[in-house]
Amino acid sequence: MTLIDSTADAPPGGPRPRPAWRFWGAAYALVVLLAGTNIPTPLYRGYQREFGFSPLTVTLIFGVYVTTLIPALLIAGPLSDAIGRRRVLLPAVGLAAIGTLTFALADGTTWLFAARVLQGAAMGAASGVLTAVLTEQEPGGDRRRAALVTTAASVGGMGAGPLLSGLLAQYAPAPRVLAYLVELVLLTVAAVVVAAIPEQRTRTPWRPRRPKIPGSMRRVFATAGTASFLAFMVNGLFLTLVPTYVGTLSGSGNLALSGGAATLMLGCSGIAQVAAYGRQPQPLLTSGLALLAGGLVLLAVAGSAASLPLMLVATAGAGAGLGLTFLGALTEINQTAPADRRAEVTSSFYVIVYLGVGVPVIGVGFLATQTGLLPAVQWFACVAAALCLLLLTALVVRNRRDRSGPGRQAR
Repeated sequence: MTLIDSTADAPPGGPRPRPAWRFWGAAYALVVLLAGTNIPTPLYRGYQREFGFSPLTVTLIFGVYVTTLIPALLIAGPLSDAIGRRRVLLPAVGLAAIGTLTFALADGTTWLFAARVLQGAAMGAASGVLTAVLTEQEPGGDRRRAALVTTAASVGGMGAGPLLSGLLAQYAPAPRVLAYLVELVLLTVAAVVVAAIPEQRTRTPWRPRRPKIPGSMRRVFATAGTASFLAFMVNGLFLTLVPTYVGTLSGSGNLALSGGAATLMLGCSGIAQVAAYGRQPQPLLTSGLALLAGGLVLLAVAGSAASLPLMLVATAGAGAGLGLTFLGALTEINQTAPADRRAEVTSSFYVIVYLGVGVPVIGVGFLATQTGLLPAVQWFACVAAALCLLLLTALVVRNRRDRSGPGRQAR
């Protein structure tokens, strides 16, 4: 199968250079969509007080969008390969706007669940497709740079949402409305950008099918998917319960501080990605998993010591680990995915990512109702750190075996 760009024909002298604005416009759309999904992060504490629900309900509200996100991912990726990127992305931006408006109008718990379901459908339809667009529209065809911008835009968007809503809720009027209105304006600009993205499609018509990873990249997909699942388990924790955890340790109800914890983690993630740009995927994965494990151990210790400074150090370490792990995983996926199935493969990859974000943290919420928030976060941190170290050990052993295999065979 071959890809068709219905908006541009190659000139006689060779392929036409891709306009840079398409690439950066797609990155902007990804940032804005992800920012919108995380605007509620510092506001959950206020919703909890006003609507009277438990930490478990917080995690259920956060995680319920996986129920629509994953089906949307599995449908939208191959659908955009068949009918074009723009025809999938424009409805996704529209759904995101409706979800944002639902949050702004919320006057009960049911509204919060409905808003998250709409956001899940929007992100499911958009995330894998925008990742494919960034790979296809990178001006020089550099897949490694496309992976860096994708991961930086992802963590930047996730971090911008809590920072924006925390600052506006703390220091501006209408604390649970204004940030959503700002997001609606940003989404309007994103819709204009998306409308100008060229249609990229295959000659094969779309049909419903199970996710299927090409045999040539199954081992890569398994490694990248498992590492990303673990990394985004940590991300889910920081976006749901850690803001309350920070408030407990600091004794402060400042919403900017609560949202700032998630922003610090994701900001350190972005900085680590930029600093590590150009490195091979395997070193990124191993160093990322090591930093994740260290940050999680410090997070557990910070709760026992009731130390906010140690908590901030743990946040920075976990953030750097998240960034390196995600960059290494997505770089491997970009380098090995076939061009005619790129959106399908990246959408399947994001299924793993979002399962990590949404599912394990529900277990932490349930545990928090039994033991209290601090012990639940500590138990989660220790278990997640152990899993990161197990995968790290398996990667190191496998890499050594791969390097020594040809030598042994030659002898």
